Amino acid sequence: MYHACITSCISSIKGRENVVFLAIMQQTDFLVVGSGIAGLTYALKVADRFPEKQVTIITKSREDETNTKYAQGGVAVVNDLENDSFEKHIDDTLIAGDGLCNEKVVEIVVKEGPERVQEIIDWGANFDKNATGEFANGREGGHSEFRVIHHKDVTGKEIERALLEAIRLRPNIHIISHCYVIDLITQHHLGYLVTKSTLDIECFGVYVLNLKTNNIEKILSRITLFATGGNGQVYRTTTNPTIATGDGVAMVYRAKGRIENMEFIQFHPTALYQPGENPSFLITEAVRGDGGILRNKHGEDFMHKYDPRLSLAPRDIVARAIDSEMKITGTEHVYLDCRHMDMEKFIHHFPNIYEKCKSLGIDVAKDMIPVAPAAHYSCGGIKTDEWGRTSIINLYACGECASTGLHGANRLASNSLLEAMVFAHRCFLHAVEQIDHTSFKENIPGWDARSTTAPKEMILITQSLKELKQVMSDYVGIVRTNVRLERAMRRLDMLHEETEALYEKTVLSPQLCELRNLITVGYLIVKGASFRRESRGLHFNTDYPYKCELIQNIVL
Repeated sequence: MYHACITSCISSIKGRENVVFLAIMQQTDFLVVGSGIAGLTYALKVADRFPEKQVTIITKSREDETNTKYAQGGVAVVNDLENDSFEKHIDDTLIAGDGLCNEKVVEIVVKEGPERVQEIIDWGANFDKNATGEFANGREGGHSEFRVIHHKDVTGKEIERALLEAIRLRPNIHIISHCYVIDLITQHHLGYLVTKSTLDIECFGVYVLNLKTNNIEKILSRITLFATGGNGQVYRTTTNPTIATGDGVAMVYRAKGRIENMEFIQFHPTALYQPGENPSFLITEAVRGDGGILRNKHGEDFMHKYDPRLSLAPRDIVARAIDSEMKITGTEHVYLDCRHMDMEKFIHHFPNIYEKCKSLGIDVAKDMIPVAPAAHYSCGGIKTDEWGRTSIINLYACGECASTGLHGANRLASNSLLEAMVFAHRCFLHAVEQIDHTSFKENIPGWDARSTTAPKEMILITQSLKELKQVMSDYVGIVRTNVRLERAMRRLDMLHEETEALYEKTVLSPQLCELRNLITVGYLIVKGASFRRESRGLHFNTDYPYKCELIQNIVL
C-alpha cells in the first residue's frame, strides 16, 4: 500500500519513469532512512520478497551522497580458504575490538559475509581480479592475511553505483531525495509519557522536512529501518561527507531508545593533510598494506617504537602513535612514504589518490605524502540485537549508525561494508516475518510549527557549529583527560541550552536540525567517555591508562 493525500513534491531517478509524490501525509509498508550500502541492500531484499508492497527510501541529499560512496579500501571477507580461514578473520576482529566485541556477532558476520558479498556481485558490483581471475586481495592494518577485495581505490562508489542501478529496476521502490528526517513518531506524539523505562516504545513513522517545499510532513510506516550513517562532522577534521551528522543516533536517543559505546570514535591515521578542507581526503589503509611507510618530519620510520606490526598495526594504535609523534616534533602532520613502491602498480590500484596528490603538486614517486589523523568512523551507535532490532518496536538499524557488537572498542579495517551487508540481510529476514503483524497508526498529529519565526541571523547556527567542532576536536579527540572531558561537557551544556531555545522559536532548517543532532552526538560521546574509566581501543584517557576488566559496554 502506498498512499499520498496531498501532492507537494516530485522526485525521480534518472533513467526511470516512475515518479514519487511526497505529500503532507504518506503511508508506506517499509521505510528506509538512508541510501548507503545498508539501506539500499535492505530495500532491494524486501522489495523482491514483497513486490506488491511499497518500499520508500528517504535521503536528505542526493541518493548517491553517502558514507558508502567515500569508502576507498574495500570489503574484508574470507575468499581464499587455502591461505585464509574464518577463524583467522574472527581472531583479527576480536583482537582489534580489544575485548568488547560480541563474539557471536563476529562469527555471524565473518561466516555469512561471503554469501552477502556474492549477492552484491550478482547485483553488478565489480571487484578487481588478478591475472588468474581471482580477487586481487589486499591487506590492511590488523589483518593477518590478504583478504580485502576492492575496486581500485573507490570500492564504496562502485558498490553504491551497482545498488542504485538495481534499485531502479524495482518499480515498488521509491526514493525521496532532499528530504530531511526530523524525528521518529512514537507514543510520545500521541500524548503519552515515554521514558527510558518504557518497555513498549513503538515507531509509527517519521516527521520530515521537505527541502523542496519547506513543508514539514509525516510519513507513516509499518516497518522502519535507520541506515543513517556516521557522525564524523562533530569533529573539525573528518573524512566523512558533510551529511554525516549523526541524525539517526540523535533521533533514537530523543525517542528514548538505547545508544551504546559512543566514546569509541575511530580516527583514520592517514587523511591527506590539507587544513580547512572538509571532508578530508582519505589515503586508504591499503596503501600501507601495499608497503607504504609512516615517517616523521625527520624522515624516521617511527612505528617500531609503538607496535611490532609497524605501519600495519590496528588503527587505534597507529592514530595514537601519529598523534604522539606530532606532539614530540611540534608538527601538524607526519608523512606516508610510497617512493620505494612499484609506481605502475600504485597508479593502477590507487588512481584517485595518485591524481589527488598530483593536483596538489605532490609527486608520489618523489615526494612523501603529508598525512594526519581525522575522525572517520563511529564504532558505537544505536544498540541492536543480532537481527538488527533496536529497543524501539518496529525500528531496525544497520550500518554505521548501529552498534551491533561487531566492532567492540575498535573497528578492524574494511569490516564496515561487510557488516552493513550482513545486517541488512538479517534486518530483512526479521522484518519480513513481522510486516503482516503490523499496521499503520491512526490519528498521528501533524507537526505544530505555530509561533515559530524565520531565523534573523544564521550566525547563531554557524558559530555554534564551529564551537562544537572545536570543543570536540580539542577535548575529546584521540587522547583524552578527565579535565578535558569536564570542560567539554560544560561547553556542550551551554550549546545545548542555546540551540534548544532557538529550536523552539525558529522555523526549522536542515542547518538547525543538524546542529541539534551533532550537539546530542557530542554529548553522548563525552558522556560515554566520562563513564569509561579506563583506556581501551579507541578511547584513551591519560588519567586511566590501563584497561579495567570490570567495565564493559556503556549503554546510554
